[in-house]
Amino acid sequence: MKTNKKHMFLSLIAVLLVGLLAACANQTSQISNSGTTSNSSAKTRIYHSENGDIEVPANPKRIAVLAATYSGNLLKLGIKPIAVNEWQKKIPNKFYEGKLDDVEVVTPDSLEKLVELNPDLIITFSTDKNIKKYSEIAPTVVLTYEKYNYLEQHIEIGKIVGKEKEARAWVEEWKKKAEAARKKVQEAIGKDATALVLESYGKEMYIYGKNWGRGTEVIYQALGIKAPEKVKQDVFGRGYKAISTEMIPQYAGDYIFVGVGAGNNSFMETDVWKGIPAVQKNQVIKFDSNSFYYNDPISLEKEMEFIVQALTKK
Repeated sequence: MKTNKKHMFLSLIAVLLVGLLAACANQTSQISNSGTTSNSSAKTRIYHSENGDIEVPANPKRIAVLAATYSGNLLKLGIKPIAVNEWQKKIPNKFYEGKLDDVEVVTPDSLEKLVELNPDLIITFSTDKNIKKYSEIAPTVVLTYEKYNYLEQHIEIGKIVGKEKEARAWVEEWKKKAEAARKKVQEAIGKDATALVLESYGKEMYIYGKNWGRGTEVIYQALGIKAPEKVKQDVFGRGYKAISTEMIPQYAGDYIFVGVGAGNNSFMETDVWKGIPAVQKNQVIKFDSNSFYYNDPISLEKEMEFIVQALTKK
C-alpha cells in the first residue's frame, strides 16, 4: 500500500514538473532583432521604443498616424490608417492615388475625434506636444525623424506594426532596383555628374541634403549622384538650408531639381538663375513638391521612375 502511494506521489510530482516546465517555456518571450518581445499566441507584444518599452497590439488594425509622414509606409505594408494629421491633407501626395481621401483628419484641437475613432495604436513624431494625451487614448509610439535614414525608417515602422519581415523584403528589393537604375543613370550622365535639389516653400527658398524628402533619398543615395561640395559641407549635416536667389550659383550642380507648387518660383525669371550653366544647358528638372515631400516606399518608387526617366531621356 505504501509502495503504491509512493509511486502515485512520484507520478504526481513528475506531472507537475512537466506542466511547470511547459508553462515556463510558454511564458518565455522570443526576442528577435525586430526590437520587440512577443509571444506567438499573445494579443500584445512589447516594442522597445525610443521612449521606453511599450505594450502594443500584436497585429494592430486601427492605427492613427499623427506625424506628417509614415502613412505611405503603412499603405505599402497593407495597412490603411484610420486617421492622419492635417499635414497629409495639406500636402496631398498624388502617388497615393486617393488611398487616404476618406481617412479622418485629427488635429491638435480635435482629440475628441481621435477618442471616437478608438485607435489601437498611435504613431507620431517625438516632437509632438500631445504625446501624453495620445497615450491616454491608445498605445503611442514616437519616432525621431532624423534618427533613421529612409530604409531604416521603413523597417522600424514594420517592427512597430508587426510586419518587419515584409518591410525588410521591400528594402532588399529596393536595393536591387536601385543598383540597376544607378547603372542606367551613370551611362547617361556619367559617374561624376552633380545635382542640387532646390525648392521654394512659402516665401523662403531651400536646398536639401541627402535624407530630407524631395527626391533626395533617390538622387543622392539610391542613384549615387554626387552633390556639389558646398552642398555637402553646408547642408548634408543639418538636412536643409535657406538661401537667397543670389546664392544659388554657389550650390548649383550639373543638374538642378526644382520643386514646383509649394511656393513662389519667380527666381527662375531672374538673370542670376538664367546665368547658371545647368539652366543654360536645359538640365533643370521640375518635380511636384507635394508628392516629392514624402520618402515612403510608395513615393520613392514613383520618384525613382520619374527621376531616372528625366535623366536618361536625352
